[in-house]
Amino acid sequence: MDALWSTGAQWSLLPPVLLALVLSTAIGLEREVGNKAAGLRTHTLVGVGAAVIMLVSKYGFADLLNTEHVALDPSRIAAQIVSGIGFIGGGLIFVRRDAVRGLTTAATVWLAAAVGMAAGAGLPVLAVATTIGLMLITRGFPLLSRFIDRHRRSLPILRLSYADGHGVLRNVLTACTGRGWVVHQVAVDRETVSEEGQRIAVVTLRLQGRGDLTDLTAELAELPGVRSTTTGAEDPLED
Repeated sequence: MDALWSTGAQWSLLPPVLLALVLSTAIGLEREVGNKAAGLRTHTLVGVGAAVIMLVSKYGFADLLNTEHVALDPSRIAAQIVSGIGFIGGGLIFVRRDAVRGLTTAATVWLAAAVGMAAGAGLPVLAVATTIGLMLITRGFPLLSRFIDRHRRSLPILRLSYADGHGVLRNVLTACTGRGWVVHQVAVDRETVSEEGQRIAVVTLRLQGRGDLTDLTAELAELPGVRSTTTGAEDPLED
């Protein structure tokens, strides 16, 4: 019956799995507190699963090493973890109202797999350090981002009214990019009808760049269909 077992030291393989369980649970709890799509169970299963696969890759074929013409490459099975975890991560990313959601959660699941792989590979220091680093990133970086937003200079805004239905806005956006500006948002303030029966749209463009705003305004004022242009500044937008 001994020939059925790959190695006789199977109990000694459990500590890496337990380490992966503890660390991936900690990662999952952090995500659970944030009410993320993938929480405690997902991260714990991913971390423990990665650790087990690593251990199988390292020790699961030890009984075959003495077989003639058999060579062992432990990295082959482990490499499939990296490929396979992409399916889970891809399922967590979705687009809502032109905004991408779930990227951070998908990256966290991917890193939980890396923590499990490190634990299963017998690298506990790396696994623990990676978990601590993940906590610092997910908890500390939002505070840093808010600090940067508070100290970021105000974004310039451009308000203009134009005759709707003649491709004027398209020409305006082309002129903005040609002058070195990036248009972050186009908001329609209102639409009216002139005395001549022409529809008039009033929009606000939020810009970012290093172009000359005065030159841009002068150029836009000369575009056919543009009725008026004004500039100003506004607080930075939330990402």
